[in-house]
Amino acid sequence: MKPSYLRFFVFAACMAVFSAYAQYQNNPGSNHGNKFEQLGTLLSDPNVYRTASGAPGHQYWQQRADYVIDVEVDDDNQRVIGSETITYTNNSPDPLSYLWIQLDENEHKADAESKKFDESSLSEQVTTSQLQSLIRSDKDLGVKIQKVTDGAGKALAYTINYTMMRIELPTPLKSGAKFVFKIEWQYNISDRMAEGGRGGYEYFAEDGNYLYTITQWYPRMAVYSDFQGWQNKQFTGRGEFALVFGDFKVNITVPSDHVVGATGECRNYASVLTAAQLDRWKQAQQADEPVEVVTLEEAHKAMKGKATDKKTWVYEAKNVRDFAFVTSRRLVWDAMRVKEGIEGHAPMAMSYYGPEAYPLYRPYSTKVVAHTLKVYSKHTFPYPYPVAISVEASNGMEYPMICFNYGRADKDGTYSEATKYGMISVIIHEVGHNFFPMIVNSDERQWTWMDEGLNTFCQFLAEQEWDKDYPSRRGPAHKIVDYMKLPKEQLEPIMTNSENIVEFGPNAYAKPATALNILRETVMGRELFDYAFKEYARRWAFKHPTPADFFRTLEDASAVDLDWFWRGWFFSIDPVDISLDDVQHFQPMGNLQDAQTTAKAAFENDLNTVSRQRNIDEGVNFAVEADTALQDFYNKWDRFEIAEEDKRAFKQYYESLSSDEKALYDGKYHFYQLKFSNKGGLVMPIILQWTFADGTTEIERIPAYIWRKNESEVTKVFAKNKEVTAVLVDPLRETGDIDEGNNAWPRTHTPTRFQLFKQQQGPARGASTGPNPMQRAKRSGQ
Repeated sequence: MKPSYLRFFVFAACMAVFSAYAQYQNNPGSNHGNKFEQLGTLLSDPNVYRTASGAPGHQYWQQRADYVIDVEVDDDNQRVIGSETITYTNNSPDPLSYLWIQLDENEHKADAESKKFDESSLSEQVTTSQLQSLIRSDKDLGVKIQKVTDGAGKALAYTINYTMMRIELPTPLKSGAKFVFKIEWQYNISDRMAEGGRGGYEYFAEDGNYLYTITQWYPRMAVYSDFQGWQNKQFTGRGEFALVFGDFKVNITVPSDHVVGATGECRNYASVLTAAQLDRWKQAQQADEPVEVVTLEEAHKAMKGKATDKKTWVYEAKNVRDFAFVTSRRLVWDAMRVKEGIEGHAPMAMSYYGPEAYPLYRPYSTKVVAHTLKVYSKHTFPYPYPVAISVEASNGMEYPMICFNYGRADKDGTYSEATKYGMISVIIHEVGHNFFPMIVNSDERQWTWMDEGLNTFCQFLAEQEWDKDYPSRRGPAHKIVDYMKLPKEQLEPIMTNSENIVEFGPNAYAKPATALNILRETVMGRELFDYAFKEYARRWAFKHPTPADFFRTLEDASAVDLDWFWRGWFFSIDPVDISLDDVQHFQPMGNLQDAQTTAKAAFENDLNTVSRQRNIDEGVNFAVEADTALQDFYNKWDRFEIAEEDKRAFKQYYESLSSDEKALYDGKYHFYQLKFSNKGGLVMPIILQWTFADGTTEIERIPAYIWRKNESEVTKVFAKNKEVTAVLVDPLRETGDIDEGNNAWPRTHTPTRFQLFKQQQGPARGASTGPNPMQRAKRSGQ
């Protein structure tokens, strides 16, 4: 059967002006690169430890380290004094001849590498602190190892290399065997307000007291894994920690008027709290609203004295990778039970904060902790730990079950909306780190985005559930545009080591969070994404995942090929910039009168467009001249008049058509041929909003696979049963397109600052007078 051929009337006139903006230049060489090829060698090969599906393999293993620690915080000399017993279990198939220990406090030593390898420069005006940072400090900071012995007390040889310590084993530690050893150490606590870093002290001169955030404080086991052996990359202050899971028992000795909050559960509240505080703690365990266990009045009273005796707080934590604590006499402590929203579990949400944070933390902090646990549990797995703590410490950092955040009111007790939302965001973020990486235990020393990016994405979900109008800074696609527009020398792929990132926040936090949000909302859809994301979290809870495990799991659980997405968003620095370069309108010649009317309208609209743009560009009131010329033109000759012989020929042609062909012609379909170019390089779905002559709109989505045969430009035809008056690419700003100026047909023109200046100077010399063209456009609704 021979195909039928339809005749179209092409409305080329409607494109006379628009085509002038189609300036896309084809890429030299091939138009088909590798954006849709599988990642292949970019990912590690699957094996018995990590499967091709992204799940742990049948021989997956990981090491274990259990700690018993005695520690004292010397409030007179700002010093930590500690001793620990570590039981290390070698679950690997390999014999180990030495162990690696992390000594993160050595980051603060005067000769630390982190104080040498960053660039520095001086300007005409510098602050005192900037100059002081250039002068070698005489503070005696860094870990002092007093003794390293085996379980029987026999000395072990060791070597310290900056923030890493290698302990020599008397005999190789065989697979399945345990090794018990002891370390005694101490260090002077750094002033984190001056020295920086995550832990340390803050001194409050007005009341003479200290707030101690004790983090990265004990010699910690480094990770030995199947995919990289020992993770002994030095800690320089940015890339965080790969750590080993185990159980902790920690005895914390502090002045008796201090309040302590820590990872895990306190086993001796009856010994360290007053009777009234213990009663309030019991009330909090059943409360739906935060109860002050240690009140503001009690904190103010403690701040006025200084106890000379001491108390020991006993904490235990099961199956955690780290331990941190806060201690001070200037703390309020409130708590409540999270009774709903976490399947099979009701943890305690708690906050510790000073008087300066009371106006913000008392009404918000603990409720935000509870909200975070509920939302994250919904998207990953039920929160498994017994407590989650938020501490106000003028900074942000996370550890299992406890995190340190900011959020202080002004001296008069007031605060701005920006401070409030900033505090809520950082609490959500740091509490959320309980899931990534405290439980889904990725290695931020190598892949910062695996905890910061995934956590920032979940933070965005929690913020939007806290308030649908929440002013989230990271997550929405359009928020990443300014970063993606930067010069290429200021960009690096998400898959970049933490120390090598220039724009750390946008690269490690915002861009991966945006990518995941785009995956959920635009590429995969919520149902498929949520299932796959939860599967990844469930598979790798309390284990050590790699990027390949994440990439593979999301594909495996969804049946969506995402290699093109990982390649573009995570392995490249290309931005999204999809340009709508050409629109052509075709219509079957079923009604010559309609064709005549439409062509006239298109021509008139075209001429008006020319007049408006010339008026903007030249500052000349060309529109009035164009209107007069158009009227004169129509009075003299109708270029669109249909000749009688053409009418007879069409009638004969029409009568020769079959009933199906006549139905198609009479259906008055409009066909639009659109040409797109990929100016940015990052392939993405094409999302179109069609606006019709009757005022209605329609959104249509084209998968990213349309670019698979030509990554530079594509053309596609759309059939519509109504006339289209406008087309817009990415109408909901879903893809992070860096240039929205080439997304619309007809083009929308925004005057430059110079053009606006010219308009303010009045019409050009010799120009005709008339109404302001911008006002005219406004009156006509254009």
